[in-house]
Amino acid sequence: MEIRRIIILLMLFCVTGFSLFAETKEDRQYMPHELRVGWGDQLFESLVWHNPTSIVSTMPESSTFEYKERYRHNQHLWLEYQYRFNYWFSLGGMFDMSEVGWDKVTRDGKGKELARDERNYFYNAVIMPTVRFTYFHHENVNIYSGLGIGLDINGGTETDGRGKHTALGTAVNFTLVGISANYKRYFVAFDYGGMYALKNANAIYMLKSRMFNLSIGARF
Repeated sequence: MEIRRIIILLMLFCVTGFSLFAETKEDRQYMPHELRVGWGDQLFESLVWHNPTSIVSTMPESSTFEYKERYRHNQHLWLEYQYRFNYWFSLGGMFDMSEVGWDKVTRDGKGKELARDERNYFYNAVIMPTVRFTYFHHENVNIYSGLGIGLDINGGTETDGRGKHTALGTAVNFTLVGISANYKRYFVAFDYGGMYALKNANAIYMLKSRMFNLSIGARF
């Protein structure tokens, strides 16, 4: 319910707050190129990779335990290019980068910290072709949906079962609904959707990540 309210409020904001923004269908004919840079959330990562809920403190001091603490979710940064064939269809490509870092901490059986390594992380680098369908066009506001399928490169300081630091997987990104507001050749946009990446059933790198996206861009 809260997500639905946010989307409705953003739609109203775009329609009423950007009354000076304008881009006609004819403008798209002379400015077919679109470039945007954006930010997306790491909601999935923050739910899955988080600080330990408890630390062992009832064992002998000679016992040692390793924890992953102080997770740092660096969110998604992405760049996308689209070529607009007409006012309702465009095709292009996207590069998305996200990272999660953490401290590897060794504690004794009483919970006392013995060692801390802050140089631990994993990343997902996604490269994919994308397609977008604009099903509502107005001089001030465009509403669209999109889809992308491509390659995810997962790497970092940890190794998989075969001792490799880097693994390849399939990535899918979809935009359920996107809203852009225009000012001449420039625009701001909000997208609601999700990004998925997996190698197999036992290696899910992203699941409903990047639900919310904010971006700015230009058409030329």
